[in-house]
Parts: sequence; structure tokens; C-alpha cells
Amino acid sequence: MPARPPADLPPLSAEEQVRYGRQLILPEVGPVGQRRIRAARVLLVGAGGLGSPVALYLAAAGIGTLGIVDGDAVEASNLQRQVLHGTRDLGRPKLDSARDRLRDLNPGVEVVAHPGWLTAGNALELVGAYDLVVDGTDSFRARYLVNDACLLAGRPNFHGSVFRFEGQASVFCAPGGPCYRCLYPEPPPPDLVPSCAEAGVLGVVPGLVGLVQATEVLKWVTGAGTPLVGRLLLVDALGAEFRTVRIRRDPGCPACGTRTLRTVAEVPDACRPAAAGAGPVPTLEPRQLAARLARGEPLDLVDVREPDEWAAGRIEPARLVPLSTLRDALATFDGSREVVVYCRSGARSAAAVQQLRAAGLERVWSLAGGILRWQSEQPLTSSTP
Repeated sequence: MPARPPADLPPLSAEEQVRYGRQLILPEVGPVGQRRIRAARVLLVGAGGLGSPVALYLAAAGIGTLGIVDGDAVEASNLQRQVLHGTRDLGRPKLDSARDRLRDLNPGVEVVAHPGWLTAGNALELVGAYDLVVDGTDSFRARYLVNDACLLAGRPNFHGSVFRFEGQASVFCAPGGPCYRCLYPEPPPPDLVPSCAEAGVLGVVPGLVGLVQATEVLKWVTGAGTPLVGRLLLVDALGAEFRTVRIRRDPGCPACGTRTLRTVAEVPDACRPAAAGAGPVPTLEPRQLAARLARGEPLDLVDVREPDEWAAGRIEPARLVPLSTLRDALATFDGSREVVVYCRSGARSAAAVQQLRAAGLERVWSLAGGILRWQSEQPLTSSTP
């Protein structure tokens, strides 16, 4: 049973009784449960696709203190799923737009902004300052940081993740339950995982999973229902199917089993290209590429995205060589020409540059920021045929 804030808290005000009236009439919540919600301190790591519905619904429910960790700014590509932010917030720090929106939604909630990213240096202190943690991150690096900090600080970890049309949610690091490392002992190799920004996601899927996370938080705080401890909820939006699978605590888990993990440390980020021994990846700025194309320089411009991405828009006069086929296409590269590789945001192109350099090509560049940055600084020269 989760630890509950004490019931002998100040009574609800008349305004609170009106605002939370639909919750108060639930026997599983009632005035005592609502006071526990008001007393809870929740740390939300990430104010993006998952963090948006979590923040909105926890604030609407009356969570007393909501700390948010984020170091990003609002971009146009966020708005398809990150409903905490709006068009007028473009360019603003996500923490600023989140705080404004949540204060408007419920001024009774204290929103505490923690600018920057969760790191091995600050994770334990941040997590320890709150009652529980919601993982709204989108990288393996951050998920392991959240998990390990929660385990060491003794805080439950409300996990969620999404991929294309699918998602999953669980409660890790609960007393007697498994942790994230019981499910994924180590991060997968970088070359087996598509870039988190490039895999794509249907905008409503983070909403579905984020609402499950928010629900689990409210259940935990009030003691209502059965938490997702030892169970992984799988969401299949295309098949319109929700199902759960059991997760057992691994006695050999270095985090929650053998307890050999005693500190919070960084793990390789599977959403970033592996660069061990390859040196820095040379990049070309979009304005530099535009100028060189305008001068008619004989560049070999290569698009390493997938065919459906290519069909939606590309930079002329690029040719399509998906990253998965690059090794088979090495013979098509002319060593006498400079090669400029681009993808959606720069991760796949960086990996492609490393492969090409390893194959002996020396004059190879990755387009900084990919086609997304190109689009923001220069219109596409070709779109859907």
C-alpha cells in the first residue's frame, strides 16, 4: 500500500469544495482523499508529449505542488501532441508556457520550475525533494536516470513511453515491486533504435499514456484502486487494444535486486548516434548548404530518411539512400565529390557520416538540424510530387 499524506490536514475551502466537487462525491476520494491530493508533491520530468496531459490533469485535480524539469523551448513540431503549449508560445521555454497555462487552469497549484535537464549530478536531489516522480522523458538516458534516482531516494516512478501508435505505462520502484531495469537491464545499442525525434508518433498516443500516468498518480496519492505495480500496460492505438503483462522483480537486478547500484550515473543515450572512436561529426549549416547549392557546386546530396518521409518533402537535388541500406549503397558514392547527408533532425545523418567516413570517404558532412531546421530557415525546393 502506498504511503499516504496524513489525513489531519487543513479542511477544504468553500472554493475547493466547488472546484473539486465531482471528485469529492467519489467514495474512493472524498474530502480526505482530496486533502491528500492537495498535500502531494509531484516531480514531472519533461513537459512534452507525455508531460502535457500529466501536468494538465494533475493540476486540474488539485495536486498541491507540481515540480517540472525541462530545458527545451517550444517548437512548431511540438504542437501536434504537446497540448500544454500553444502557437503563441513558440520560442518560449517550455517551463514558462507550462507555468502560465497551469496557473490559469488552477491558481491553487504551486508550479515549481526546474530549468535544464535531469543529470546524474542533480537527479537524486531533485527526486528526493518530492513524494513521487512522473517520467515524461523520451530517451533511454533520462529513463535510467529517473529510475535509479527514484530507487535510491525511495520514490515511486510513474513510467510512460510512446512509439508511433503504441505506448506503455507502469509504476516502478514501488515497495516490493520491480524497477525499470528489471524490464530493460541495459539500454539497447544505438544502431538498433531509431532516433526518438524521428520514429514518429500519432499525437493522441502520448495523451492516452499520459492520462494513464496521471490516473496512477491520483490512485497512489488517495490509495484508491490497484496501482500498476508489477504490471506493464500496453496501448495499441491502431488495434484499439489495451492489455497488461506481468513484470517480476529480478533478484539479479543491480538496482533493486542485488543493490550493487549505489549512485546515479549517466548511461549511453540510444537516441543519439554512437560515436565511440569515430571522432566528431562534421556538420554543414543550412545557410552554407543553400549558398553552395545556389552556386551550383557539384555536391552529392543524400537523404537517409525513409521513402515515405522522402515523398512528403525533400531538398533538391538530393537522392534517397535510407540509412538501413547505406552499407549496400557504398559503391554509388564517388570519392571525388563532397557528400552532404541529411535526415529529419540530424541523428541519422550523423550516423551515416560515421559509416561513410569509416568506408574511406573523407569529405562528408551532416546537415545541422536536418530538414526540420532547413525548413525553418529556408523553404523546401521540392515537396510532395
